[in-house]
Amino acid sequence: MMTTDTPPLVSLQAPKDVSIDELETSLTNIWQTYNNKDDGLAATRATTFTFIVYETEGTQQLLTALGYYSGPIDGIAGPRTVLAIKAAQKAYGLEITGKSNQQLLTKLQETYAQAIAEGRLTNAEEKAVQMYPSDLEGAGLADAIAAVNPCRIITLCPTVGEDEGVTAQVSAYCPINKRSQQTLICCEYITLRGTAEALDRIGGMISELAITELPKYIWWKASPEPEYGLFKRLAAQSDSVIIDSSTFTNPETDLLKIGEMLEKKMPMADLNWGRLAAWQELTAEAFDAPERRSAIGEIDRVVIDYEKGNPAQAWMFLGWVASRLKWLPVAYKQEGGDYDLRRVTFMSPDKRTVEAELAAIPLEDYGDIAGDLISIKLSSTNLQADCCTVLCSETKGCMRMEASGGAQSCRIEQVTSLADQNTEQLLGQQLRRWGQDHLYQETMELTYKILKLLNT
Repeated sequence: MMTTDTPPLVSLQAPKDVSIDELETSLTNIWQTYNNKDDGLAATRATTFTFIVYETEGTQQLLTALGYYSGPIDGIAGPRTVLAIKAAQKAYGLEITGKSNQQLLTKLQETYAQAIAEGRLTNAEEKAVQMYPSDLEGAGLADAIAAVNPCRIITLCPTVGEDEGVTAQVSAYCPINKRSQQTLICCEYITLRGTAEALDRIGGMISELAITELPKYIWWKASPEPEYGLFKRLAAQSDSVIIDSSTFTNPETDLLKIGEMLEKKMPMADLNWGRLAAWQELTAEAFDAPERRSAIGEIDRVVIDYEKGNPAQAWMFLGWVASRLKWLPVAYKQEGGDYDLRRVTFMSPDKRTVEAELAAIPLEDYGDIAGDLISIKLSSTNLQADCCTVLCSETKGCMRMEASGGAQSCRIEQVTSLADQNTEQLLGQQLRRWGQDHLYQETMELTYKILKLLNT
């Protein structure tokens, strides 16, 4: 198990500003300087993998939470971001430039803090900022990763201000627990800051910074942008592109992008997929008994409740069930309302109609992960079929299903705490995994087919 309580570190080099043209030279000098000391303790460089983290600066997140911006959180100053910045600058009486600067960022932060204090933001809007903090929250997770697997960590920090090129920092730390006799196995850190356009310009150099002949992982902490040059270049050269769909601001649109990229054989992994493991295991276990296994084909009703704000988990669970039972999606309808209802119609292999409902449940006390599942019900219009199954979150309960009384004749299972399914744990697991998760790929293939019905 990994933890952010990282072991003591030996600092070879605190963060130091360097020229981007001298990154490798600067790192080499760190090792040479340390190994020439007289204490007899040697240090060796990372030998496991290169871990590239794409962070995002806070302007877009704050603009989203305060209602100025509704586009993807990607660090790219596109037309929608520019218009949102202009609208905010006008509202705050600032010079209207369409470009972010520290004055605007400070004003957005002050307004956001005031809105929180006055209770004028919803939990979902608060999460818009919390999911993409501007203080490099990912760096803490990267430290935990490096403590277990010393590696080279390249952090890319796109900004939405003036394009003034790319600045670079290097540092090196050695976890005390990673040593062999008098040798420390150490981690190298490279941090690059600049606009998305500036980072794209040096995309070739970023690729060359990855350690040759070792695995390369990208943690893209933003909405996926398959047409963004830097994303395409890094993804094409990586062993896995890691995303977290719980942070998507436009989940359906972004899941469609993931489906398209998987169709093109891009190696993808979603940390949010790992959060469904307990739900999947209990669902499969409910039909282990022979008498229930034979009734699984009778399922023709699916109801999925999730925390309002992000339906990504609900879509993936539905895609998983449909892919296992060979259902073909034929129709989609979004009804909206208090529960933002979404309905999908499938055709089973024996030509029976299957109806699925996704309901976004508004809660006063939201969990740490946007869109966590609350409850699931699998049932049949054939009242003689022994297939009715209800799964409930340990913390939220079955809510609507219990209130309706419909769960009384069903097998009811409770999903226990998912404390070990946080971002840090899932990221650590993913970095130890090789190859594509075929079950995830099959699930997303079916989910992609469902979501494409949105545009038909």
